[in-house]
Amino acid sequence: MASNPGTGSTCQANGEDKTGQVSSSGRSCRHQSESESDAGPTVKSLSRLCSRDEGERSVALEELSQAVLTSLGLDRPGSARLSKQTLLHLLRLSRSCPLQEVRGRAAELLRTAQQQGVEVPRALASGPSAFIPAKEMLKEGSDQDILIESFLSLGRVDHVTMVMALHPAYLSCFLRTQHALLELDGPLPRHWRHYIAIMELVCPGADPRWSLAELIHAVVLMAHAHSLCSFVWGCGLNPEPDHTGGYTFQPPSPSHLPRSPHSPHSPAHEDGRQETVDGAMEVEVLMKRMVELQQQEEECTQEEMATRFERERSESIPTAVVRGAPPDLVLCLVEEPEFRYEDFAPRGEQSPPTMRAQDYSWEDHGYSLLNRLLPDMGQLLDEKFQVVSNMTYHRMAMHEGVDTHTLRKALWNYIHCLYGIRYDDYDYGSVNVLLERSLKVFVKTMACHPEQTTTRIYHAFWRHFRPSEKVHANLIVMEARLQAALLYTLRAITHYMR
Repeated sequence: MASNPGTGSTCQANGEDKTGQVSSSGRSCRHQSESESDAGPTVKSLSRLCSRDEGERSVALEELSQAVLTSLGLDRPGSARLSKQTLLHLLRLSRSCPLQEVRGRAAELLRTAQQQGVEVPRALASGPSAFIPAKEMLKEGSDQDILIESFLSLGRVDHVTMVMALHPAYLSCFLRTQHALLELDGPLPRHWRHYIAIMELVCPGADPRWSLAELIHAVVLMAHAHSLCSFVWGCGLNPEPDHTGGYTFQPPSPSHLPRSPHSPHSPAHEDGRQETVDGAMEVEVLMKRMVELQQQEEECTQEEMATRFERERSESIPTAVVRGAPPDLVLCLVEEPEFRYEDFAPRGEQSPPTMRAQDYSWEDHGYSLLNRLLPDMGQLLDEKFQVVSNMTYHRMAMHEGVDTHTLRKALWNYIHCLYGIRYDDYDYGSVNVLLERSLKVFVKTMACHPEQTTTRIYHAFWRHFRPSEKVHANLIVMEARLQAALLYTLRAITHYMR
């Protein structure tokens, strides 16, 4: 769902909007406006870099290089000119293209352009995520195959894809589902689908002209977009390097230099050794609790199970972060900027009815209805739910050969609990045993107020776990939130059809 990079007719250096304006570095902006003749690479030549034929890709890469070098006027000193669009294409390729030869050549061309006096853009972030070290996602390995496939299919590898590639089996399901929602044949026109993914559905008082198939398609799109927002914020994803907010033409200042490990803004403790010891102890405690729960033979009464669910549902988990006004880009799309999530069961207030999973579940009810009204979509979503629920590498932090089923199930059921969905056969006491408070704060923030997710909240839980394990947790939260939204919607449609 990544949009095309901005192709404005200006260099935007130092906040100015006029081609040829002197930048803060004192050099003239030498990239030209889009309305001027640009001897640089065309969209067609760039698209050929995505050919599945390796020979054609090599030819396209050479043509790209020659077009850029010609525009730089190496044989005509002082005539170097490249459009902003071309520069941003090169920046994106140099940062995220999984084909090493393309990535390296794009970086080389940007360096050559800079040497010729062209003011080139630089990415504002060091990697796809503000929370996860770039080296965790940009390393060579088996994950590259699915990234290469994504690049060849879509022409780019966005930050969502790069982070999800830490779990290739899940990413494959996610991309198939998103492609089906947005591109394959369906009851809604393609341009409507992207609009629906951004807006809310209909204006108050509008005539009810939606067929059930159209309505199902629309609500699945919205639930998909909403849950994906949780993942984007929960992983601290940065803007794409060729999108607004992801690049600048200004040189780096001291404030943009990497932070010291002992910076007051760093999530690490000043005593790194102490943090390691504490983190290791937390893992050992969690491991012990998981084993004890797996060996527990005592069964609770239904009354006690219901009490434990209500205790979890009504627990006060702080997510309060000062809210700023939504940006103008968002305000122009909404009629109720104050509309937001509210706790399902605020402490001291009358709770709304609980949805019992036994009365309306995805497996027994939602799946079949969705597949009937939107063929194949139920199958795609069910596969995605199954993959993320069962996905395990049998390890946890520094331990190998670990059965993490109880932890994954506690995380999934806790999300549903936040949304008022109860499983009669699940002991919610396990949630309180396995999910530490800092993890609950992160999960509730990500699931209910994703825009409030901060570096501090992200680094406060599972301090000794791998980045991929935290991404795994984010995937569980995203899919559990998606399924919860679908259950309420599909149950309402089921009642309407009776």
